[in-house]
Amino acid sequence: MTGHMSVKEPALSEEEWRSRLSPDRFHVLREKGTERPFTGELLKNKEKGTYHCAGCGLELFSSESKFDSGSGWPSFFQAVKMENIHTRKESSLGVVRTEILCARCGGHLGHVFDDGPAPTSLRYCVNSLSLEFSHP
Repeated sequence: MTGHMSVKEPALSEEEWRSRLSPDRFHVLREKGTERPFTGELLKNKEKGTYHCAGCGLELFSSESKFDSGSGWPSFFQAVKMENIHTRKESSLGVVRTEILCARCGGHLGHVFDDGPAPTSLRYCVNSLSLEFSHP
């Protein structure tokens, strides 16, 4: 995994995570599930604010970096702080992708691709269930 361990991971058991999260959020964050495309409540959110990890509250993305990728999931071209997101290569169904995880709690957020807009050319494709939104 890449990124710095500048944030401490909460030491929670699977039972504690289950009691803290809704079943849908638990499936995405802890079991690496994916919400169906175009169903996430934050997909069309255009308000100014910050997107935090729904598992532990760590600040992940700003509305300033959100864009409509047409993929069906909220997309961002950069993280608020690179050290807040870890990446890991994974292969499922014969496809190699780069998974993105919350650096604090290890929650599954989605994937990052190199087909995003300038200035980073990155597309962080994130499950709405992995995120909580807050206004400034």
